[in-house]
Amino acid sequence: MDEYSIVTDSLTKRFGDLVAVDHVSFSVKKGEIFGFLGPNGAGKTTTIRMLCTLSRPSDGSATVAGFDIVKGDNQVREHIGLVSEKMIMYDRLTAYENLKLFAKLYNIPKQKMEEKIDELLKLVHMEKWKDAQIGTFSTGMKQRINVIRALLNEPKILFLDEPTLGLDPQSTAEIREFIRKINAENHTTIILTTHMMAEADLLCNRVGIIDHGKIVALDTPQALKKMISGEDMLVIELDISNLTNGMAEILQKNECVKALTRLSDTRLKVQAVGANAFGSILDTVKSQGGILQSVKNLQPTLEDVFLHITGREVRDEASSKVKETRHHGPPGMRSNNRVR
Repeated sequence: MDEYSIVTDSLTKRFGDLVAVDHVSFSVKKGEIFGFLGPNGAGKTTTIRMLCTLSRPSDGSATVAGFDIVKGDNQVREHIGLVSEKMIMYDRLTAYENLKLFAKLYNIPKQKMEEKIDELLKLVHMEKWKDAQIGTFSTGMKQRINVIRALLNEPKILFLDEPTLGLDPQSTAEIREFIRKINAENHTTIILTTHMMAEADLLCNRVGIIDHGKIVALDTPQALKKMISGEDMLVIELDISNLTNGMAEILQKNECVKALTRLSDTRLKVQAVGANAFGSILDTVKSQGGILQSVKNLQPTLEDVFLHITGREVRDEASSKVKETRHHGPPGMRSNNRVR
């Protein structure tokens, strides 16, 4: 068991008659970047909240850093860091003052606190803005401070809930590189929830997909993608110059087609199964008078796997999330939140 940072056994959470997390069992190895994915309302955030001791399980058990999340909740909190979807920061305080506040909540001695803050600011190239108010920072700069806030207590396990949500491409790339750096240099175990399939593919050693409160798939990104390619799944992009809604609807009814996504006014992404799928799709397009400009054969992505398993897309998940009243303090404090 020493090789695992997290072990869950039939972990369950009920809210009245609603079973938000349904007897979930999985493990995360030490030093691993583990992606936790699921449609909105699937139970991933509720699972993370239980593992962070912010919510007690209704049934089952779990250990984090070797401690039971119920009996040893104080010890668990000593060994974890949490970066929630909401930024935990005070705009009128400087970067240093924000970090000092949270360091005091962790009871970090003054000398060590000052050394740690300087070290973390340098780690994310923010030492020049040490004495600037957080309210003057860009979203990307704020998120860098938000992430290192969770590293003040030198956690063995870091939970990252949508760490790049709402960031521009440059800031997103910087945060991803920082995640790799923390994992590689400190051997920190990282649990990452994200709606961005490409992010999970780039960063994660393994990915767990949760749907309706149950783990429905768990493996490496490469192995998960083989689940599709191994069953003759064809993923193609069609550029049809005279594409109409009626043509797309008829194409979707083709028995070979598993899923169809409209990418633009003329482009469709089609997932289909069967040895004759390609010819059947082209015949359907031609029968509707479709004029093909180009056809691309695509490699399956994690989004294809996600859609194949859950039957739902995740590209709009971030914008469609229910806004919650969520607690903005360190992992030691609790609040009542709605299920996600």
